[in-house]
Amino acid sequence: MRARLGALTASTTVSDVQAVDVAKRQTVATSRWLHGPLSDTLLGWCFLPVAVVVHLLGPNLSAVQTVVGLVFLLSFAHQPLTLGLVYGDPVQRAAHRKLYQWAPAVATVAIFIGLSVSLTLVAAIAALWNAEHTLMQRYGLMRIYGRKVGDQNGPLEKPMLIVWLVAALAFIGAYVDLEDLVLRLGLDETNARGVRLLDPLRVPAQVLFWVAAVVGFGLAMRWWRAERALGAAASRPKHLYTLGTIGLLVAVMIDPIAGVAGYVAAHAIEYYAVVHRSLRTRRDDAPVARATRSGLRRFAVYAAYFGAITAFVWATADVLDGRVYAFAILFFGALHILYDGFVWKLRRPNVAASLGL
Repeated sequence: MRARLGALTASTTVSDVQAVDVAKRQTVATSRWLHGPLSDTLLGWCFLPVAVVVHLLGPNLSAVQTVVGLVFLLSFAHQPLTLGLVYGDPVQRAAHRKLYQWAPAVATVAIFIGLSVSLTLVAAIAALWNAEHTLMQRYGLMRIYGRKVGDQNGPLEKPMLIVWLVAALAFIGAYVDLEDLVLRLGLDETNARGVRLLDPLRVPAQVLFWVAAVVGFGLAMRWWRAERALGAAASRPKHLYTLGTIGLLVAVMIDPIAGVAGYVAAHAIEYYAVVHRSLRTRRDDAPVARATRSGLRRFAVYAAYFGAITAFVWATADVLDGRVYAFAILFFGALHILYDGFVWKLRRPNVAASLGL
């Protein structure tokens, strides 16, 4: 009898240990994702449906402009979120008080000066700054995945992504038919001249593209070797997300209009998801955290926020021939890009904790 009880106890103990071990492995596998396998995969590739739709609508200029307009409206709507994360968090404001105090005034003056010089120049600077900012967001998400498994490949990943972006932009200048691009964008003569200024740079762009392509390929191989050296500890979610980044840049090269639409849309959608993930898990006493503590509160805040954005766009779209709306895009865009570099520092324990690190 005792022998039977001992065997049963041993069997139960082994079974329990195995069950706990399986549960631990499942928890570790789940914790490697930011939201979950399906959600993260959809977010990493959310550019693709947008790019495909715009590409298929290519012959229909009016339809393309409508979809692209909606994409840029979505992009504009995500920018003021950053101001809420800054001015609704006393700890964040105290960390960079003078910056957050003076940045709005400096941005206003800089935008007015820039618009008085050249709208095309301001638009070009804003586009390049946004391109770099969007890429750094993808780098940041790669680092979140990397931090979850403890890898140290960040110093290799950032230059790799930058070189990939340079290669994609150089490809557009080197091999894309600029006249066809002007026609498809429906640009007026003033903006068309700005695009045609790139034509004399075609040969240097070709050289830059091939140099960036070779360097980018070399960095990719180094990165992949570093990832394989991690063995089972390597982050599969990060690999899938990095593959999505490659796909996004290839889409920009194949069809610049469709690719950029996907690029812009993906940035905004991912930002909404990251902000939601952070707010959902925050437990501090900042006003922005208290206002979004529960699911019902978050729903109310989101509804009020998007309602305010919709009302603002509707009220300002035609004021002064759209110049008020254009100023708002540049103003909120500049502060969003500037502030993001301070808000999402993974070295800050509360930021890391809110993202599951």
